Parts: sequence; C-alpha cells; structure tokens
Amino acid sequence: MKLEVIILAAGQGTRMRSELPKVLHPLASRPLLAHVLETARTLAPLRMHVVVGHGAEQVKEALDAPDITWVLQAEQLGTGHAVLQAMPQVDSDSTVLVLYGDVPLLKPETLAQLTEQAPALLTADLDDPGGYGRVLRDDSGQLQGVVEHKDATEQQRVIAEINTGVLAYPAALLKDYLPRVGNANAQGEYYLPDVLSMAVEAGHCVAALRADSADEVMGINDRSQLAEAETLYRAQQAQALMAAGVSLADPARIDVRGTLECGRDVFIDVNCVFEGRVVLEDGVTVGPNCVLRHCRVGAGSTVHAMSHIDEAELADGCSVGPYARLRSGTHLATGARIGNFVETKKTTIGAGSKVNHLSYVGDATLGKGVNVGAGTITCNYDGINKHPTKLGDEVFIGSNSTLVAPLDVGDGGFVAAGSTVTREIPGDTLAVSRAKQRNIEGWKTPKQRAAADADQ
Repeated sequence: MKLEVIILAAGQGTRMRSELPKVLHPLASRPLLAHVLETARTLAPLRMHVVVGHGAEQVKEALDAPDITWVLQAEQLGTGHAVLQAMPQVDSDSTVLVLYGDVPLLKPETLAQLTEQAPALLTADLDDPGGYGRVLRDDSGQLQGVVEHKDATEQQRVIAEINTGVLAYPAALLKDYLPRVGNANAQGEYYLPDVLSMAVEAGHCVAALRADSADEVMGINDRSQLAEAETLYRAQQAQALMAAGVSLADPARIDVRGTLECGRDVFIDVNCVFEGRVVLEDGVTVGPNCVLRHCRVGAGSTVHAMSHIDEAELADGCSVGPYARLRSGTHLATGARIGNFVETKKTTIGAGSKVNHLSYVGDATLGKGVNVGAGTITCNYDGINKHPTKLGDEVFIGSNSTLVAPLDVGDGGFVAAGSTVTREIPGDTLAVSRAKQRNIEGWKTPKQRAAADADQ
C-alpha cells in the first residue's frame, strides 16, 4: 500500500491569544506540528503534505524538511477545502491519511490500524461531546456519516461517539468526492467528513475505528488544553520508562522533552528535565532537580542534585554535583569527579581526575589522576580569543589558584595554593606565585578609626 499523509495546519488558533501560529506552540519543548510529523514518519509514507495558511512562512521556516511538501490554503474554508488543495500532488492509487497539526498525541499503532481499513474514520467516545461532530450509525452499527454539532438535532446531540477528523481514504475516491462537497451548513464550510456519507451512498463500506482513549485524539485549542496535553504527554513518557525497567521516584514529576534512552537499573529522582537526546547507561542515578540536555551518562555514574549537563559526555563511574554545570564539549573519562558549584566548558577530564569545589575549568585538557583544588579558575579568555590549558597526569592544583592560559603543566606538576600561574610548569615541579605577606601591627579597622576620631 502506498501511503500519503496530509496534515492540516492552516488555522490561526485565535483562542491561544498569541502571535505564534497554533501549531508552533510547544509541547514538551517541541512544536505541536513536530509531534504530528514524527508520528506520521513512523508509518513510512511516500509523501507528507502539510497544508498551511495563517503564519505559513513562519511554520515552514520552523519545520521545513526534505520529506515535507508544503501546500498553501489561502482562505480557510473548511477541512474539505484544505484537503482539496493538496490533492493535485497526491497519486490516485495511494491511500491518504488525514491528520491535524494540533492533535499531537495520536499513537502510530492506531493510525496503522486505521490505514489498513480505508476508507475509515477514527472516532472516540466522550463524556461531554458538546461542540463535536457526531458519528451516525445504522441499526447494524455501520457508519452512515457525520453530522456537525451545530447542524445536529437534539436526538443526535445525545450521541457520545464523536468524529475526530482523522481518516484514511483511497485517493481516487477523494479526488472524485471532494470537488462535490458543498457548504450548505451552519458554518458555511466545506466539511471533509461529507466524503464518508458520499462513499456510503455509493455502496462502499466505511469503517469506524474507536480510539482506545479520548486523550489520544485530544485537539489543542487554548492554553488550558495545551497544559493538559503536557500532563498527558509526561505521563505517557513516564509509563514507557517504567515499562522499560527505569525506577522513577515520582512518575508525575519527570519531564522528557526529547528522547531518553535508559539501560538497566536506572534511577531518576523527582523534578528532572531531559531535553534533546539523552542516554543513561546501566546503573545510572540522577538526583532531584537536574537538567540533562543532549548528553550521555556512562554506566554506574551518578548525577547529584541540582546539576545541569548540557552537550557533555560522561564515561563509566563518574560523579557530578551537586550544583554542578557541565557545558558543551565537556568529556569525563572513567571515574572522573566534578563536585559542587563547579562549571566546565569544552574540557576533557582524565580518568580518576577531580574538580571538587567552586571552580571553573574551560578550554582545558586534564590528564589522569589530576586534583584541582577549590576556587581554581582557568583564565581562558583574553577578551578576543579563547586559549587552552593543559594539565598532565597526576598534576595537583592547590586551592584558590588562577591558571592564566595558554598554559601547560607537566606530569606531576604542583601548584601551591593561592598562586597565579602565567608560565609553563615542567613535570615534577612546584610553582609558587604569591604576593609577599606583610603583617601590620596595631591595625585598626575604619570603624575603629572613626570611633577614635569621634572621641577626640
């Protein structure tokens, strides 16, 4: 079966009360339309056609990709009219799946089942179906068509089964029926579901597939629904992680805004945020209130509370935090340790090396077994260029040291606490660079001097 997907994304979304097109509003940090596109791609369609209108250029700029064909609906005259704009680019011998850019929680398996039954409509049962089109069935349960809420009789409005708008349909039939859809209804629009009753009248059997949950077919029309979808999405991600063997301290307090791949026996504490692609290997522990973005954490490593890891890579058995920040380009070798209130950037830290307290290390390479004392700073930026610092194996940097790059410290080099180092240190050498200490006897503080002057 050749499958082509048409995604309707032309609406303004006035109830969002925003300058941003509705389909670009973020769900888990990605536009609503991006979620729909991702789901559609799992079906391996021949082509994806996205119908845009309001904010068309903005939508295209945000989500353009080689597998998307953009279709402009200059006037928003209804869903039937929107699909009709894409049909000239659709092969007549394909099956068309119609999706919506503001319905982001559909499951691939639901859509796969729907396309296998084309022509078919996806429906759902709602406790409160008000405002939705109702599905009409005959006495044998066979679908006969859809009536919009404003056009429905009181008896029809009692029906709980609603039209989700998602349907799979042979392209040849759509090309035949869509030009004949009229707009003699309360909205004065060309309704896509009218092609269902037209198919029934022509003797075709139209399937009606009920979604497993109304949550799956939820459309986003305002900020409240967007927040509700965010909650549902987080719950789905949490359930999937636990099903894969991940332990969550509280499934309601994890936020996955990308892809999170976990090995065996991973533990994630509360209020952690994962952005982009994050990989946690076997036995990783992530403490509370951490943010991990585009990173890999090696087996047996621990990320302690309140730490941020951004575009970094940790080997096995590492320890980070609490309150640490690993920025882009940080690489930790096996057993490396980053302690509290430490920031790193574009730095490689060798096996077993430690930067434990209140330090900044940037544009640096640390060998094996290095110890960086508290309050150490690599001065890597001269106002124009960044310069490297290289510490060899078994280097010891005393507390409160300032390492002015470019700088090399050879294997076994030692920097005394409180030193400002500006020149190369050969291996197995101690560097001391401090101002000479003076002790001034009888020293009085400004407050003491002021009091003495007042007594006089």
